[in-house]
Amino acid sequence: MITPKRDVSSQAAISFKTNAPDGAFKRPASSFRDFIEKGGKFAPERDRYHLYVSYACPWATRTLIVRKLKGLEDIIPVSSVSPRMGKDGWPFRREDDEESIFPASDPDPLYQAAHAKDLYFKADPDYSGRFTVPILWDKKLHTIVNNESSEIIRIFNTEFNDLISPEKAAIDLYPSELRSEIDALNEWIYPSINNGVYRTGFSSTQEAYSKAVVEVFDGLDKAEEILSKNEYLTGDKLTEADVRLWVTIIRFDPVYVGHFKCNFRTIRDGYPAINAWMKKLYWQNDAFKSSTRFDHIKTHYYWSHPHINPTRIVPAGPVPDIEPL
Repeated sequence: MITPKRDVSSQAAISFKTNAPDGAFKRPASSFRDFIEKGGKFAPERDRYHLYVSYACPWATRTLIVRKLKGLEDIIPVSSVSPRMGKDGWPFRREDDEESIFPASDPDPLYQAAHAKDLYFKADPDYSGRFTVPILWDKKLHTIVNNESSEIIRIFNTEFNDLISPEKAAIDLYPSELRSEIDALNEWIYPSINNGVYRTGFSSTQEAYSKAVVEVFDGLDKAEEILSKNEYLTGDKLTEADVRLWVTIIRFDPVYVGHFKCNFRTIRDGYPAINAWMKKLYWQNDAFKSSTRFDHIKTHYYWSHPHINPTRIVPAGPVPDIEPL
């Protein structure tokens, strides 16, 4: 059992309450940014690493999807926290804590930690940052390798290719010939859509909200135009840009429309091309479907943000969570 060096539980909510003087939400940077590579401190090895995620979190879900796409399930085990994030942050399932008991949530298999924050103190007893998921953990050195999802998915994309089947190794979500296009897509999708829904939902002034929500739908309009002409964002090939956008879109109607007040339009009724692209990936690619749990998604957002939803009532809709093809 891990015993934290000191109580800084108030920091668990920093990522949801960091606002500028104008009321705009500002997301702090991730803290652990090491890379797995041959010959490095963190070498690619079977069952050396463990991935901690939340099914509710879009950033963590990126890593689940790429882990599945690349066939890394037997190489990098995974554990999911409970979606009910309280004052101590993300909890692991514990039978003595009713709030942590939730379907498909796991106990910590390595250190019997009570919360994700305990892993941060295990890695660094003087840690003073945010306690976020995903966490890519090194079981050999007992530390966090990386907690930035955009970097973890690139690690998964290339660094374990010698340990997986040739078919899976051939999958490249960030191919050299498309990197400039993917980078350009990420450059506007992240601020306007991925983080844009958070900037809208966590705004603390009307002015900040009004600016952010317009930017969200400007971004969606742009994505709709691209997907009305292409199978995927870069054409006919699935890339990391699709993974990065998809995790926000799948949550849009269930939580962002209502909880975050992104209510100009829904995806299902306002964006036919985006909706078709989202449904195709969900229903035809198990990496996307198996990484998505709507019960975790809706419970987390509506339960864990009492400053937005003080009753913690979780809405039943939309019905269905995602439409059939």
